[in-house]
Amino acid sequence: MQKISPEPLVIEPVGDRCVLIRLGQGIDLATSQKAHAVTEFLKTQRIPGLNEVVPAFNSVAVHFNPMAYAMDDGLPTAQVAQQLKQLLATDLPARVGTGRLVEIPACYGGEFGPDLEEVAERSGLTVEQTIALHSERAMALYTYFFAPGNPFFGPLHPDLRVGRRASPRTRLEAGSVGIANGLSTVYASASPGGWNIIARTPWTFFDVHQDPPVRLQLGDEVRFKPITPSEFEQMREERA
Repeated sequence: MQKISPEPLVIEPVGDRCVLIRLGQGIDLATSQKAHAVTEFLKTQRIPGLNEVVPAFNSVAVHFNPMAYAMDDGLPTAQVAQQLKQLLATDLPARVGTGRLVEIPACYGGEFGPDLEEVAERSGLTVEQTIALHSERAMALYTYFFAPGNPFFGPLHPDLRVGRRASPRTRLEAGSVGIANGLSTVYASASPGGWNIIARTPWTFFDVHQDPPVRLQLGDEVRFKPITPSEFEQMREERA
């Protein structure tokens, strides 16, 4: 069985009912897989008062009820941290992906991707090359972040070398596809945002009335599929 180790890690309290397991400093596929493996493993363990285990890019948050711990034994956060150190002292089975490759339709440029030409210029590429580099490479779903249902994918092709915009926009339409700092995301709902918007998808990625409310699963791989504006209108889904 393939093994991965969660070391080196740092476990620290975040308030009085959460501890954070730090698994590294960078954002990359190996660290993301490590975070998913730790998350799945801890969900199977008998941790008193456990409420939720939430993975991020390079950390895992463990939320618990402090009333499940006797104060005579020390702070609940310290007790949980010690238990986690013991549980994570050995190697863990590698997190197995879902095996799904999801093709996300995306209309590039124009009103759907107002930053596409600028991204191409800053990357020393043509518009066509930029679209190809973003759409031809499969990316892993690292985590949900920023807002409910916002998926973050990586790694982005290294030739797409752009950071965040110097001036964020006050509103981005739901479905906007952005890139920055080696990652790509889809804004699941209309919101402010500072990423470079190169496309928009007609799909809905978060619906509170659905179970689960998110369209994708951690462990999925995605690939963006270029579509035309007319195809966008034909495929447009109702936003909750």
